[in-house]
Amino acid sequence: MSLSFLCTCCWRNVTGFGICYAEQLFLKKDDNKIKKQDAPALCDLHCCKDGPIRNGLIGQKSPSINPERLKDFGEEDYLNGDVKTWEMKIVSRNEELNRDALSRIPQSSSRTSLSSCNKLIRFEDISAAAFKIQCGVQKTPCMYSRLSKQYGMDIYLKKEFLQYTGSVKERGVLYLLTSLPQDQQRKGVIVASDSNFSMAVAYHASELRIPVFVIMSTSMSPARVKMCREYGAMVISYGTTAKDSQTHARRLAQENGYLYLEEEDSAVYLSGLGTVGLEVYEQVPKLDAVIFPAGGHCGLLAGSAAALKHLNPHISVIGVESENFPVLQQSLKAGHPIEDQACSNHHFYGDVSGLCFGSNSLQLTGKLVDKVVAVREEDILISMLRLLEYERATVDAEGAIGLAALVAGKLPELKGKRVAIVVCSGNLELHLLQQCIARALTLDNRVCRFSLVLSDCPGDISKLLEILAREEARVLDIRQERMFVTSELFTVEVTCTVETRDKIHAAQLRNALLERYPTAAWTER
Repeated sequence: MSLSFLCTCCWRNVTGFGICYAEQLFLKKDDNKIKKQDAPALCDLHCCKDGPIRNGLIGQKSPSINPERLKDFGEEDYLNGDVKTWEMKIVSRNEELNRDALSRIPQSSSRTSLSSCNKLIRFEDISAAAFKIQCGVQKTPCMYSRLSKQYGMDIYLKKEFLQYTGSVKERGVLYLLTSLPQDQQRKGVIVASDSNFSMAVAYHASELRIPVFVIMSTSMSPARVKMCREYGAMVISYGTTAKDSQTHARRLAQENGYLYLEEEDSAVYLSGLGTVGLEVYEQVPKLDAVIFPAGGHCGLLAGSAAALKHLNPHISVIGVESENFPVLQQSLKAGHPIEDQACSNHHFYGDVSGLCFGSNSLQLTGKLVDKVVAVREEDILISMLRLLEYERATVDAEGAIGLAALVAGKLPELKGKRVAIVVCSGNLELHLLQQCIARALTLDNRVCRFSLVLSDCPGDISKLLEILAREEARVLDIRQERMFVTSELFTVEVTCTVETRDKIHAAQLRNALLERYPTAAWTER
């Protein structure tokens, strides 16, 4: 049997029989000959024998795309050139596991379909995925966290936000793309969103020399559009809503033979995501529990649970979703994916608020996941603040929601145990980051505001500042209002914004102010 996949390392042709690390693994069990057809060595550039696994060539120019196959496209300014591919075949009995996973990929060129993939993944599928994507994604660290003492347990953070596109979705996407038939790889793929999934498709399809088109609505953030283009995708602006861009993408796929990709729970995609569970088990010995983000897009939770429960059934697998969008809990209760659940289009929530996208993930979750909890938006914001302060990690809501379960005190049974948390995403836009951190500081009693009325006489403001200095509160802002004061004449309303250490310090400052100024009004969160 033969397994074919695209090699993405470089543009130069290599002749002869170069044996890389992946081939040596096969040769240990089978002395069959290795056949190549003008293929560059896959691991020469991607794998380092004694160093970390790295992504593809950083700084490599993205391939241009042939415009003749594209009909009725929106706006784009660099359609030219062509696409070259190489094929490498490995012949061995050991490829049987990979072939089994490949059999689940749909052959339709219009879109992916669950009908041909509706089968639960096996541990062998995840192992095959781990072998195949090892040279294309980071093996991210799973490190002991300084937050451990604060929450009374040994916390290890699996930092999947360090992937090249800032998301764990790369694992499933890379395995999905490399498993596509060669004729479909030559035709290309198309996606229609600005999600982490689409970003991963844009980057890895470009690295694999697969023509890739991303359809985005005109309301998308210019920064996301720019980033997607820099990954190497053809970005087309069309329509004012996500539904418009999806309809346009399906039409282009049908007319041009592209494969329309959307994030579904096919066995191949889940197997790629499940490699996170393998790595966590390898990196942290004697694990008691692993916490994953959940929500409607629970492929990471389901795939990793399959790996962890196979390796050690005693490890607790826990999913965390938002209280505002308890999609997974409602779907598990109903026994089928909930399709009419309200969701948010705000970029802050990302995939946390998405609809439940398939029965495979739901079935695996119901069978293998021990517990699913829901957390408040406030807990997610404070979790983002904790990760930024203690781990220097800038993550989004999806990345922080696992830690939010500990912040909210939803898992008291984990006290004193060894726990791994998957921090899966770090793609938060800058203006949202600023708003989230400011709000989190307020929720954490680190920034407080109060107002009081003083007589408009020299020295009264200085006396107020002396009290703040004595209480070691840092003044961030102070404003005076004279014209619209409703109290007696010759008074001034002073509003102060101050920084405090924590909740106890804020309470001490409040008591000191009320003792000197009984009418002081504290602005509630």
